[in-house]
Parts: sequence; C-alpha cells; structure tokens
Amino acid sequence: MDRFDRLKILHPTTQPNGPPPAAQPGTSQQVADKTDANLGTVHQILEEHGKAAALATEIDRRVVEAAASYMADEDGAVRFIYSGWAQAALPHKKLRDDQVWQISSENVKLIVEPGRRAVDNADPEWVGVPYGSRARLIMLYLQTEAVRTRSREVELGRSLRAWLGRLGISIGGKSIKDVRDQAERISRCRLTFHVQNGNRSGLINQSIVDSAMFVESNEGGQSSLFLDTAKLSETFYDQLMKHPVPIEEAAIRSINNNSMALDIYCWLAYRLHHLDGARPVSWKALMGQFGSGYREIFHFKPRFLENLQLALAVYPNARVDIDERGLILQPSRPPVPTRIASVR
Repeated sequence: MDRFDRLKILHPTTQPNGPPPAAQPGTSQQVADKTDANLGTVHQILEEHGKAAALATEIDRRVVEAAASYMADEDGAVRFIYSGWAQAALPHKKLRDDQVWQISSENVKLIVEPGRRAVDNADPEWVGVPYGSRARLIMLYLQTEAVRTRSREVELGRSLRAWLGRLGISIGGKSIKDVRDQAERISRCRLTFHVQNGNRSGLINQSIVDSAMFVESNEGGQSSLFLDTAKLSETFYDQLMKHPVPIEEAAIRSINNNSMALDIYCWLAYRLHHLDGARPVSWKALMGQFGSGYREIFHFKPRFLENLQLALAVYPNARVDIDERGLILQPSRPPVPTRIASVR
C-alpha cells in the first residue's frame, strides 16, 4: 500500500455531515483476518473495533497512536495561535546562529532575524532563530495565555513547565535545557510578516516580546538562563487579538514532538473552514510553505504525506484530497466550534 492509499483510509472525502464511503471487501481497508468489514476512517476503526484492530491494519502505527490519543482525550481545552503563524512557521531544524529564516505561503511571507546576546569583553554573540517543536509549543503557550488573560504580560517559569507537563513533555535534563534555549531565542529574535490580501499588502515588523526577565537556574549543578516572565510586543499582541485561530490542546498533545505535523494541523485549522469550495494547492506551493529545507519535490512529498496523516489523525473533520498535482482542500468544520472558541 502506498501513502496515497493510506490517506484514503485515514480520511476519505465525505460531505461535511455525511457518512464515509463503505470499504470494499478484499481491500486494504479491512482489518487483518476480517472480511466484509465496513471500517471507513482510522477514527471509525478505533471507535468501532478498538486500537488493536486499527494497529492490525496497514495504517502507519504513529497515525493510529496519534488518533487514539486524541480520541481518548476528554479535556476539551482550547488553545490559540496567531493566523500569521498558521500560514508561515519557524524552521524545523537548527540553522546557523547568524542565519536569517525566510519562508513563504500563499498570502504570507515571514522573515525571522536572530537576536544577539551581550558577552563580557567580547563582541555580542548570535543566539539563533527559534526552531523545532519546542519553540512552537512555547509560542502556542504565550499566545494562548495572552488571549485567555487579555494581557500582554505572560508568566513563564512554573506555569510553562506545568503546561509542558500537560502535553507529556518531561521536565528535566535535555528537555528543559531545550526549552530554555528556545525561550531565549524567541525573546531575542525579530520578525517581519508581509501579508498579501488581494490587491492590498501590509508589512508588520515586530519583536515577539518587548521585555523579558531572565533568572538563573542551577538544576543539576549547571547554571543556565531561563525566562521567568515575558511581555508580548504591542504589535504582536494586537495582531494576535484581531486574528486568533482556535485549536484543540488534545490535538497538539497527540503530535507534540513533530514540528511539521504541528504546522500542517494549524494551517488546516485556519484554512479549511474559510473555504467556500474546493481549493487546489500545488506541491510547489506546499514545499515553499512546509519544506524549504528540501531541494527537490520528490524528496519532500513522502515526508509531507507522513506528517499530513498525523495532522489529519487529530483533525477528524478535515476533508483533504491528494492527487499528482498536490492537495485539494475541501470546506470543513473547524476543529473548535465557533461558539466554544468565543467563550474560552
């Protein structure tokens, strides 16, 4: 079975309120050792036959695990992300400390410039732009807390640790060191969003935070800096409050260690419910938005499809088709109903 068949099992295109198409006897949609089973999507397999049955199919185990984790989560917590970040995100891997990051999507171009750290008796040193899943989780926390409290000032430290714990991120050792590093990168970098809307365009130059308080931590006998509090820049906060995208914490928790899957999920959460008809997106455009580190589309496509499966595993209402030209996005219900998002 190729990745295209797996995606059809995971998310066959359906009408928003209609049932998925029935599986045909003898196809790879059947659970091992079962015949004539009307199984449909991975979510239906899990609900009707259980996790063991889903694992017995040829669906990627990581997809089954993500979908099962998502479906078992009853918390219902809502998180928020600025719409600009849902269209153009941070790098997946570490860049040179002095390297500028640039990425483009259909309507947004993002430039992230690394900041510098003062050094005694030496030139300031580059800190590097934030990257990877940890940076995304910190950014999500900052934005959610700002929307929740309607305040630019966000407490980090213990509160951030507690939230990472909720997401299943172990607190200590290399994990907390990575969090400290990404928090400092976020606090020192500067970004530019160039937004295109029809014949109109706008430019937003901003820091993510205006001010931050660093505290010394001596855990494990090693002293290192960690952000205790942060104050979002006024421009960034204003844009966030005008254009927040609600997403499910359960979805983030289930794919928390995969930066590309997180980006795809946030993009779909922002994009699909605004559509009034089918919208094609080419492989070239997808690579420009999600795979700038790849030189060739044929290298990018398999990795993207793997991560698309993970994103769809935690967004059951998403309706996405694929063909040889790219994706076809279909109008879909948002992951968080509008009435719920408005009261959180």
